[in-house]
Amino acid sequence: MNIQIANGRVIDPANQIDALQDVFIIDGKIAALGAAPAGFAADRVIDAKGLIVAPGLVDLSARLREPGFEYRATLESEMQAAMAGGITSLACPPDTDPVLDEPGLVEMLCFRARKLNCAHVYPVGALTNGLKGERITEMAELVEAGCVAFGQANTPVRDTQVLMRAMQYAATFDFRVWLQPVDPWLGKSGVAHDGEVASRLGLTAIPVEAETIELDKHLRLARLTGVKLHITRISSASALEAIRRARSEGLDVTCDIAAHHLHLCDMDIGYFDPQCYVVPPLRGQRDRAALRAGLASGEINAVCSDHTPVDDDGKQAPFAESEPGMTGLELLLPLVIKWAREDRVPLADALARVTANAAGIMGITKGGHLGVGARADVVIFDAEGEQVLSREQLKSQGKNTPFLGMPLPGVVRHTLVEGRVMFG
Repeated sequence: MNIQIANGRVIDPANQIDALQDVFIIDGKIAALGAAPAGFAADRVIDAKGLIVAPGLVDLSARLREPGFEYRATLESEMQAAMAGGITSLACPPDTDPVLDEPGLVEMLCFRARKLNCAHVYPVGALTNGLKGERITEMAELVEAGCVAFGQANTPVRDTQVLMRAMQYAATFDFRVWLQPVDPWLGKSGVAHDGEVASRLGLTAIPVEAETIELDKHLRLARLTGVKLHITRISSASALEAIRRARSEGLDVTCDIAAHHLHLCDMDIGYFDPQCYVVPPLRGQRDRAALRAGLASGEINAVCSDHTPVDDDGKQAPFAESEPGMTGLELLLPLVIKWAREDRVPLADALARVTANAAGIMGITKGGHLGVGARADVVIFDAEGEQVLSREQLKSQGKNTPFLGMPLPGVVRHTLVEGRVMFG
């Protein structure tokens, strides 16, 4: 089908485009921007007057809960949530059940996702078998099955030699390693940031050092092995400073932040609100301010949803006994726009953090931009529109978010995947 997206403001950070112009799509690919290709006849015209036309968002962390946790969410429900959120490519962490450590499991997930014809799903394979940190997985076979990187989700590798060997193996074949820094002992049993709120509420605390000590190990091993290292979901000013220091010493390392860490801090826990129980924990106000500044400066490369749908039973429990996580697929764009508006960051720069930058970290070249020949993965949204988030509005099976009832900017009008209108 030939589609013309007319009268919209096209923002494509990868190609430094921010202008009023039309987009022309032929057979699922971007055919031209501005002037129509010779002989072009549109089967459908989408009027985007007053709207933003941008590359479909790229999410670096979205738990789809399959296989193994279908009672929390299904692939079908979460794909619909991705479409409603304008997300056309997403990475799925390996902490499913069973863990994504076998090529057959990865192939099955990719096959199921392709059958739904929605967002492109890119599995992150397990770095070690069963995420146990004892034996390295067959990374080459997992890459052939569809994995774009390797990680441990929230589970640290306790044996430093195993981690070093895994990095060496990955570096040999130019595979990407994504790690979340959590010291297995300092972070053990903790549920909240080590600060005044945790002390007042009597919650077991997780000090910032649980992040920075493990991060230092990751950075040192990356320097030793030469691996392509991405640090996922940093939560503290100290972690950002450590990454800044490593870069000044010549280390090529990227990092991301979860969207909710841009807006929430440990004070939002209030009186034991389990909706604010996440991993890593919501840190102090100074940490939040530093992370927002780091994202604005580009020192933090990308923002992810860290989508973790949890059923109502999992959240209707005392704070420390509830299940951690927030739903995020439908909140990624609004929370990024909200941050950009509050910190006076140009919209094009903000969108880069969830399109081109994220695509580069993931290693995909056909998504995250609107260059001629690219997949026609497009989101059309009203940046000035506002909506009050409600449970009924969420397509995700997980309704677990403290942002319910809040007015949020940015309303997705259409989402296109390879030239097919999948939402709106």
